[in-house]
Amino acid sequence: MTGTPAPAEVGRDRRFAILFAVMLVIAAGNTALQSVLPALGRLLGVADSGVAAAFSASALLWTAAAPFWARRSDRHGRRALILVGLGGYTVSILVCGVFLAAGINGWIGGGAAFGAFVAGRLIYGTFGAAAPPAVQALVAGATSREERTRALTLLASAFGLGTILGPALAPWLAPGRLGAVEIGLAGPAFAFALIGAAMWLTVRRTLPDDRTGGGAGGTQSAYPSIGGAPTGATVAAATAAHAEQVGWRDPRIRGWMMAGLVMGHAQAMTGQAIGFLVIDRLALPPAEALGPTGLVLMTGAGAALLAQWGVIPRLDLTPRRLLQVGLVLAAIGTAATGFATSLYGIAWGYALASLGFGFTRPGFTAGASLAVGHDAQGSVAGKVTSINGASFILGPSLGVGLYELWRPLPYLAAGMACAATLAVLVFRTRSAIMTSPAPPSDGR
Repeated sequence: MTGTPAPAEVGRDRRFAILFAVMLVIAAGNTALQSVLPALGRLLGVADSGVAAAFSASALLWTAAAPFWARRSDRHGRRALILVGLGGYTVSILVCGVFLAAGINGWIGGGAAFGAFVAGRLIYGTFGAAAPPAVQALVAGATSREERTRALTLLASAFGLGTILGPALAPWLAPGRLGAVEIGLAGPAFAFALIGAAMWLTVRRTLPDDRTGGGAGGTQSAYPSIGGAPTGATVAAATAAHAEQVGWRDPRIRGWMMAGLVMGHAQAMTGQAIGFLVIDRLALPPAEALGPTGLVLMTGAGAALLAQWGVIPRLDLTPRRLLQVGLVLAAIGTAATGFATSLYGIAWGYALASLGFGFTRPGFTAGASLAVGHDAQGSVAGKVTSINGASFILGPSLGVGLYELWRPLPYLAAGMACAATLAVLVFRTRSAIMTSPAPPSDGR
């Protein structure tokens, strides 16, 4: 009668805020490290392709481990798996920070420092994937069926916000020296390790033990990476039925899967190479590259989220039309980025490309979903999530490898891939593999 929330509701809201923070911290820490690593690689004398390979290896392990942890989130306590994921994340980023600082200070060679960094990233790829499905399952189990989709969608947005906050905060977390020790570019790793440890303690002290398992389940999440804005597939996989299993070669979804894989690689290629492009085009010393790189990445992430959260909900576009609009924007934006010579030229070109990818990812997700019936939604959503994650396994290494050959090359290759996909959409309008059936009469 007084409008005061019940104690149970207050407690549930507090738990949700903690779980939201867990997802946000994991995504922000990972993308902050990604934004710093090009400058660190140059400072330590590591080849650009070696820098990209570190994140490709981490993404590969994440993609392989995510289904494993998702299955166990239903059998073991969700709190325990959240602690495993946060613990792996914290140990990983701390190991990265310690050895990067050792390399910066000359205590060990640059190659040895980076080798230890790669080992730290492998810890993250293996254990960090345990947290998202457990967080998702905990939220799903604490909400009614009517509340569940909205709550999981809000939870998934934490990954998107993390892609903005990570690169935005990274330049402010490089303090230079700490006493007699040079911290510099390793600062973001130490800062997010402290935040991760604080979150681990918070989860351990505030979330109840639930070792009995049962309840609603969770599903794997795509690797949190620069450009990896949420698509809704993870939410669909966690809430939809799994009665029908759809194969990868099923003609209903095959075209959508191929389009998603091409576009995902185009996005991953350009995102991973952008830090090197900023350094080289602006002729910046590595220590001065964090601010400009963070600005470009933050602008791109903001543009992608603007498309998905602000523009698309106001438009009545079919999945096919979303793809067409997005591919045009992405093709123009990637080409403009590749030939830009100023910070603002790079930022605006990358933002336009990211805006385009912000259209294509929901278009690919919705197209695959509408291509099948209700009972196959969970299976298709899981494949969409796998495609999104797989793009960040080879994409970064491919993009940086092309960059080493010629600086504009990954951006031209991405633009050509977008143009080729657009041509398929335009000139094969009657192709069965790219035509979504009308939605069922019940409105699904």
